Amino acid sequence: MRIDEIISAVPVLPVLIIHDLDKAVPLARALVEGGLKVIEVRLRTPVAMEAISAISKSVPEATVGAGTVTRPEQFSTAAAAGARFAVSSGLTRVLLNASAQSEMPYLPGVYTPSEAMAARDVGFEYLKLFPTLKSDGIQMLQAIGGPFPELKLCPSGEIDSSNFRDFLALPNVPCVGGNWMAPDEAVAAGDWDTVTRLAAESVI
Repeated sequence: MRIDEIISAVPVLPVLIIHDLDKAVPLARALVEGGLKVIEVRLRTPVAMEAISAISKSVPEATVGAGTVTRPEQFSTAAAAGARFAVSSGLTRVLLNASAQSEMPYLPGVYTPSEAMAARDVGFEYLKLFPTLKSDGIQMLQAIGGPFPELKLCPSGEIDSSNFRDFLALPNVPCVGGNWMAPDEAVAAGDWDTVTRLAAESVI
């Protein structure tokens, strides 16, 4: 799959920080049952790569990706674990070179118009906008959409159930990233019915 196909497959991309490996598979299953079949696992915990591997093996209907890629070696490590795409919060020359050597689709991050132009100039049209703040996120996306209508942005940051539809209403936003559908208390309690319900509400 190409990155545009992955990002456009769901309106909301669950962005997960998994601390307990035992929760990874049931959490992914709950999200998929609710209609969110594309999942980003952030590489912020010691079990993140193992979680990617477990999800890719046990929940094959999920498209799992590695998030917050910051080092070039993470492309190959994540791919070996079963990740099917990579996401980062920026775009450096080192990451660009590593992504070119990887078969995984890549969603690099930008924050300013200059960064968006630099990413476009090396061939990226689908980008992560990070951080997206509630106070100015809509205005920033509208401002970038004016001179760069060809760019599609997936905002991630302070987006939740109260405002995600406002972002999705913008023509340059194919999806948003967030974690409100997997609240910490529900995950800790193994309350997968709540996760599935919140996931389903995110695709209506």
